[in-house]
Amino acid sequence: MFIPSRIRGGLTRRRFVTGLGAGGMMAALSRPARASRAISGMVPPASSAVWNMTVSRNRVEIDRKVLHPACMEGSVPGPILRWRQGDTVTINVTNALRDEDTSIHWHGIRLPANMDGVPGLSFTGIPPGETFTYRFPVSQSGTYWYHSHSGMQEAQGLYGGIVIDPPRPDPNACERDYVILLSEWTDVSPMDIMSNLKMQDDYYVFRQRTAASFPREARAAGSAMAALRDRLAWSRMRMAATDIADVTGIIYTYLLNGHAPDMNWTGLFRPGERVRLRFINGSSMTFFDVRIPGLEMLVVQADGNDIEPVPVDEFRIGVAETYDVIIQPKEDRAYSIFAQSEDRTGHARGTLAPRAGMVAPVPPMDPRPVRTMIDMGMGDMKPGESMKGMDMSDMKPDDDMAGMDMGDMDMSHMAHADTPPMEVDDPGPPPLNVENQNVAKMPVDRLGSPGDGLEHNGRRVLNYRQLRALRPGVDQRPPTREIILHLTGNMERYIWGFNGRKFSESGPIRLRRNERVRFTLINDTMMEHPIHLHGLWSELENGQGAYRPYKHTLISQPGSRMNYLVTADVPGMWAYHCHLMLHMELGMFRTVIVS
Repeated sequence: MFIPSRIRGGLTRRRFVTGLGAGGMMAALSRPARASRAISGMVPPASSAVWNMTVSRNRVEIDRKVLHPACMEGSVPGPILRWRQGDTVTINVTNALRDEDTSIHWHGIRLPANMDGVPGLSFTGIPPGETFTYRFPVSQSGTYWYHSHSGMQEAQGLYGGIVIDPPRPDPNACERDYVILLSEWTDVSPMDIMSNLKMQDDYYVFRQRTAASFPREARAAGSAMAALRDRLAWSRMRMAATDIADVTGIIYTYLLNGHAPDMNWTGLFRPGERVRLRFINGSSMTFFDVRIPGLEMLVVQADGNDIEPVPVDEFRIGVAETYDVIIQPKEDRAYSIFAQSEDRTGHARGTLAPRAGMVAPVPPMDPRPVRTMIDMGMGDMKPGESMKGMDMSDMKPDDDMAGMDMGDMDMSHMAHADTPPMEVDDPGPPPLNVENQNVAKMPVDRLGSPGDGLEHNGRRVLNYRQLRALRPGVDQRPPTREIILHLTGNMERYIWGFNGRKFSESGPIRLRRNERVRFTLINDTMMEHPIHLHGLWSELENGQGAYRPYKHTLISQPGSRMNYLVTADVPGMWAYHCHLMLHMELGMFRTVIVS
């Protein structure tokens, strides 16, 4: 049985500085049979079907923080792999670590289960001194990535990008093509971070609401009394409205292609050229809000799949997601790629410029988001509002809402007019216990929201409802079964799970081969969760009908209800988990068995 793994031997000291120092290893591009070094982020000029790669520990210093992380080919990030749809690729991965296993998971790639790279599920892992050969046909194109699924090695640098060329000329071909891989860097070990959070859930959160922030909250709420009631409500629930991210810029340096913000990673262009930027969020715990001031971004792919182009000024990219955008700078000047963390405690930054050495202004970070009652699953209410005469400021997590007039609630997510009656696997609301701190009494559809902190900011921000596939889905059958899963957790004890149970207490989710299933996620927590199902596509039901977008990772917003369809077309044991690494490690993990 697979048990999320642990890493040993990490540093114990806690850093209280957000870095602006120099250092860093350049990511590498690759050629057939062996990785070679070049400008980080540049897509390799040719695809290869055979790769020989080594995982080893190397000294890496970024932002005055020194580690000896397990990494691929000696660099953080690892080499960019370029494949071609229709080829069969062979990747020989050698473990040169002294005393620990490793593995590589090909995130978002459709392949046989025994090639998926999850120790304990799809294979036994790669022991020290041994080589494992991954071999599988490439049946898709787009932007993906790879990372370790062993010992939280991913959190310290064992990850890299994948670019897959389509079999025909790309309709979105551009003169320039860059991978933009966002991640984090810290010299605090993942085990120490986890231990600190178990001891104190807000250990890394220093930006709490104070007396100084009260006047602004009162203006937003409409009155001082409404703002006070809102604060009292959060206090009674023993939760913090400023709990945006578990781990923050207080210890993280945010990286763009392995570069700290002051290192100024630069991608070149000639004015008038079309430039493709393949954004990958390879971080462990951080959501990024991305924009390039002065340039419109045309979003053309989500999680490797073509979508109808959406012009935006900004987009949020959750952990493990990928977005491809096309820009066309026409002026002879530099532009900043600006990726601020969702909690606004730091940013990653790079530059696009006609010439090396140019810099562009870095915008200030936006105000930090503050959670509201909608994030608690209590409907679309503003601070201090009551619903049908019920004062929500006195509500506690275990209050019963039976008998409430639900007339103002949007219940559209409950109806599926195009679906015949089907079997529903619904365990009901999870119990409130040491493993579950809250139940969303009124979860709502938030697909039209770009996310907390991004609404009404004066910019065009991408949301999930805008994602429309270029082609209708392959499988248009209606689902015959619905599986309802609650995303649950207890921040005070730092425990996470599905349906109020962590992984060790849960059995597998069993699917029949080729059956069509609807998954429904109800987020009972007040945090975003990037949910990743290995091996199978997740088709988001976002109002686009037959043109539902195919994704490998879906962001469940706090207090929300979301539906997606899955065709169980590849047999095997597949991992299903939150891609926030510490949430996965501490229980938000299940096994899906297709047989």
